[in-house]
Amino acid sequence: MRSLVITAHDYRSRRKVNMHFIAAELAKYGPTSFFSCQYSFLSQLKKDPRSSLDNLANKVEMHEGISCYLWKTAIHPINMRKDALYPVEKVLFKHYIDHPSPVLVEWIKNADVVVFESGIAPIFFDLVRRLNPRARTIYLASDDLNTINVASYVKGTFARVGPEMDALCLTSRLMADGMPSRDNCYVVPHGFDYSVEDYADPSPYGPGLHAVSVGSMLFDPGFFVVASAMFPEVTFHVIGSGAGAEPGYGTNVVVHDEMPHRTTLPYIKHATIGIAPYRAAEVPRYLSDTSMKLMQYDFFRLPAVCPEAIAGDYPSRFGYIPGDADSIVHAVRGALIAPRIPPKRTPLRWSEVVERLLAPDKFADTRLPEQVM
Repeated sequence: MRSLVITAHDYRSRRKVNMHFIAAELAKYGPTSFFSCQYSFLSQLKKDPRSSLDNLANKVEMHEGISCYLWKTAIHPINMRKDALYPVEKVLFKHYIDHPSPVLVEWIKNADVVVFESGIAPIFFDLVRRLNPRARTIYLASDDLNTINVASYVKGTFARVGPEMDALCLTSRLMADGMPSRDNCYVVPHGFDYSVEDYADPSPYGPGLHAVSVGSMLFDPGFFVVASAMFPEVTFHVIGSGAGAEPGYGTNVVVHDEMPHRTTLPYIKHATIGIAPYRAAEVPRYLSDTSMKLMQYDFFRLPAVCPEAIAGDYPSRFGYIPGDADSIVHAVRGALIAPRIPPKRTPLRWSEVVERLLAPDKFADTRLPEQVM
């Protein structure tokens, strides 16, 4: 089986997201290609995490058994954000679609399965249907399109082509309302790499209390301004936030550059508590199910501090209201005295996730609640 993944991530990047693990599992079924789009000179201005791979752009490279390609153009289409500018947005997207990378064209023609990750990828559905109508088409909703603020053109395209795809796979049932159809809709949650335990020692910390935050998604530096002042006895480790130290950070905040996924694991396992400092105005409820940092905290039995909206029914999570100092203090204090308890839920292995992506109708646990009779 030949698989093609179309996404705005790059398989070679340090930061590991669900698409990396899914591609690695797909490669066990046969040749797998990872096409990274929506990258241009504009991306470097926006501090795109793929900028470190810029010297590899527009070159096919085999990386850990996956064929990788970072498609860099002079500019790429973006969300123009104003209705009056939609005609310009449409022209940019049409030009992008009508002039595809020859590598993408070749990979589409050879694919048996094409996985479109939420974001810009669905705009290439018509191209796939025209070049390779026999290919199985799977949409993977890593995020809701409104949450990641995609362009109106992309939303309109997905609303049109979504019902024509073989499967719309949601990483949380809470995303269902954002889907253009329900008949081909399935729930396929994030998996978990249980081998992380093999790379989580030794501890990188000295004595004392240590709190860790990993990642940059919806990162709220204001949390650490409050927490570092109120808990001077705690050292707060901020890893890969995409931002430097803020003026309000205390001397007990240590800002680390982005690091390889495995390097972060000892920081998580041996921390006292984990922090998921998402911004309040933008935090979607489905992150309670899909946040990989929270899944890792759960696996290592780490009490976690996160916004109330995504604490869900997890007893190991302590919710706060972003921007509310009293609630931040209450949540951190609760986490610091909490015991380490086993995870409430056992996540799927990534191999089990890919089995469900490829044939979701064969698994009872992929059905939305209203689909279960």
